[in-house]
Amino acid sequence: MNTILENNTNVDSIFEEHIRLAVKCKSEIEHKISEACEIINQGIVSGKKILLFGNGGSAADAQHIAAEFTGRFVIERRALPAIALTTDSSALTAIANDYGYEMVFQRQVEALANEGDVLIGITTSGNSPNVINALNAGKAKGCKTIGLSGNDGGKMNNFCDINIIIPSKTTARIQEMHILIGHIFCNHIDINFYKL
Repeated sequence: MNTILENNTNVDSIFEEHIRLAVKCKSEIEHKISEACEIINQGIVSGKKILLFGNGGSAADAQHIAAEFTGRFVIERRALPAIALTTDSSALTAIANDYGYEMVFQRQVEALANEGDVLIGITTSGNSPNVINALNAGKAKGCKTIGLSGNDGGKMNNFCDINIIIPSKTTARIQEMHILIGHIFCNHIDINFYKL
C-alpha cells in the first residue's frame, strides 16, 4: 500500500512540475516561439527547407518534427520540405569515423543547406558541440538558425538567430517543452499552408 501511495505522489509531483514549467514558458518565452514560427513560415514560403538535428531524445524530437512537416500534422496540406540530420546511419557513422562525432551534423549542413534554409538545433544543455558546429556552419551559409535549449541556453546563444531557452535544469522537463514547441511550430505551419 505504501509503495502505491508513494508512486501516486511521484506521478502527481511530475505532473505539477510539468504544468508549472509550461505556464512559465508561456509567460516568459511565448514571444520567442512566435518569432521562430514566423522564421519557419517565411522559409517555407520562400521555397526553403527545414533541417533539424540533436542527440538522443533531441534526435527523436528532430525526427518527429520533420515527419510532421513532410507528412501531416493535423490539417490536410501539401508536403513540406524538412529533413532530420539524425537518420542516415551511413552518413553519421562515416562522418563520425573520419572526422569525429562533433562533425556529424556540420558536414551534412555543409552538403545540404542553402542560403535561407532554416536550421533547428536541439540540445537541452545548449552546449552539444555537434549541434553548435552545425549551427555555425549554417550561419556561414546564410541560413536562419533556431535553437531549442534549456538551462541558460549555453554556448548555443552565440549561434542562433533565436534560442528558445526552457527555464529549467531538469532534462526530462526541458524535453517535454521542446516537443510541445515543435508541435506549436507544426500547428502554425498547418494553419498557414492548409489551402496551398
